Amino acid sequence: MAGVEYTAVGGDSYTENLIGTLLAIFGNLLVSISVSIQKYSHVTLAGTKDPRAFYRTKTWWCGLVLTVLGEAANFVSYAFAPLSLIAPLNAVSVIASSILGFIFLREKWKPKEFLKRYVLSFLGCILTVAGTYLFATFGPNYHQKLTAENIVKQVVGWPFLLYVFLEIIAFCLLLYFYKQRNANHLVVILLLVALLGSVTVITVKAVAGMLVLSVQGTMQLNYPIFYVMFVCMVTTVVFQATFLSQATHLYDSSMIACVNYILSTSFAIVAGAIFYLEFNHEDILHICMFLLGCFSCFLGVFLITKNRKRLKAFEPYVTMDMSQGIPTIHDKGWRAVQPDYNGSFSYGALVNNDSVAPATLPELDHDQLAVTPSPTAAPYSSADLKND
Repeated sequence: MAGVEYTAVGGDSYTENLIGTLLAIFGNLLVSISVSIQKYSHVTLAGTKDPRAFYRTKTWWCGLVLTVLGEAANFVSYAFAPLSLIAPLNAVSVIASSILGFIFLREKWKPKEFLKRYVLSFLGCILTVAGTYLFATFGPNYHQKLTAENIVKQVVGWPFLLYVFLEIIAFCLLLYFYKQRNANHLVVILLLVALLGSVTVITVKAVAGMLVLSVQGTMQLNYPIFYVMFVCMVTTVVFQATFLSQATHLYDSSMIACVNYILSTSFAIVAGAIFYLEFNHEDILHICMFLLGCFSCFLGVFLITKNRKRLKAFEPYVTMDMSQGIPTIHDKGWRAVQPDYNGSFSYGALVNNDSVAPATLPELDHDQLAVTPSPTAAPYSSADLKND
C-alpha cells in the first residue's frame, strides 16, 4: 500500500525475525511449564476440604509467575516478527505439553500398549517440529514500521475494510445460528473464536509495536489509535475466553485444542497478509514452503491431540486379601492406590470372614423356646449389648 514504510530485506529483517521467533518459542515453553506446575499443585491437593488451598502453595504461585512471563514474551514477539510467523508457533506449546505429560505420567504400560498409545504422538511431534522449521525458514521477511501513522493508513485502507465487513457478516451469521438455532457445534463455536482472534492478533501486534517504539524513543502513546487498538484487544480477548469456556463445557479439551489451533492460526495468517501485507514481497516458492510447514504443523497437532488420553471419572473398588484381611483400593481398574494383595472382591464390610468358621448357636431347651417376651419389655439389656 502506498505511503507505508517497510524495512529492507537484509540483516536487520532476519535479526528481527529471529528475535521474535525466539521470544515466541520461549514464551510458549514457559506457558506449558507453568500449566504443568499448576496442574501438579491441584493434583497434590486433591481431596482437601478447602477448595482454595492451592493459593497457599509455592508451586501454584511459581506457575502463575511463569505464565505471566510467558505471555509477556509472546506479546513482545509480535512487535518483532510477522503475524504469519508468530501465530503457528503456538504448536510449540502443544509439543511441550505432550512431552511434559509423558514425563510426569504415572501409569505403567506394557510395551505393546505403550507403542500403541504413543507412536502417533511421537509422529505428531516430528511433523510439528519439521513444520516449525519450514515456516520459520520460509516465512515473510518484510517488516512494516508500526508507527501510529502507518497503522491508521492500514485501518482506513480498502483491503482491511473489506475484510472487516466480511468478517462481521460471518460473525453475525454464526452468532445467530449459535444463539437462535442452538447450533452449538464445536466448529461453530471455534469459528467465532477464530474470527475474534484475527482481530486480536492485529491489535496485539499494533499495541506491542507502538509500545516498543515508545520505549526506543519514538513516542506513540499520544496517538488515539493506540488506545483504540488497546480497547479492541481487551474486548476481543474477553469474548474469546467466553466462547472457549462454553466450548470446554460441551467438548473434550484435546479436540478443542486441535480445532482451535488450526482455525485460529489460519485466520491469523490471513489477517497478517491483509492488514500488514506480509506476503506482498514474497515469491511463490517461499509461500508454498511456508504453507507446507503450516500444514505439517496442523497434521502434527492433530496426531498429538487425537492420541491424548481422555479423563475418566474416578471409579474405585476395594479388594480384600483372603488370608490377611487387608483392604486394597483400586482406581480405574488397573492401578492400586494401596498395595495390591490380589485378593477377592468384597462388597460391604471391609473385614473378610470367608475363612472363619461359622459360630455355633447355643442350644436352648423346649421351655426357653416357649417363653414369649412381652412387647413392652426390652429384648436385650444394655449389659448384653455391651458384651456383644
